[in-house]
Amino acid sequence: MSDGQTCVRVLISGRVQGVWYRGWTMAEASRLGLNGWVRNLSDGRVEAVFHGAPGAVGAMTTACHQGPPSAQVSRVEAEPWPEHPGNGFHQRPTA
Repeated sequence: MSDGQTCVRVLISGRVQGVWYRGWTMAEASRLGLNGWVRNLSDGRVEAVFHGAPGAVGAMTTACHQGPPSAQVSRVEAEPWPEHPGNGFHQRPTA
């Protein structure tokens, strides 16, 4: 992104639903000052978009490999995301 910020879409696989993964993501992303959103996917994964300073986006993406204590993350896929997600960090409905 041209404003010195970066934006990525992250897909998290494993035991990541029903373990407070979305709530943990919202708390961590807010703590890091990121914009974006998180939601469950009907296939059992969690999807998130993180927008902000490159270091903060990188730290959040790395943190997704661990997640909250009850999660068992098996895979994290990250890719550049072209759309600005808006201001703040929020939870979206399951897709």
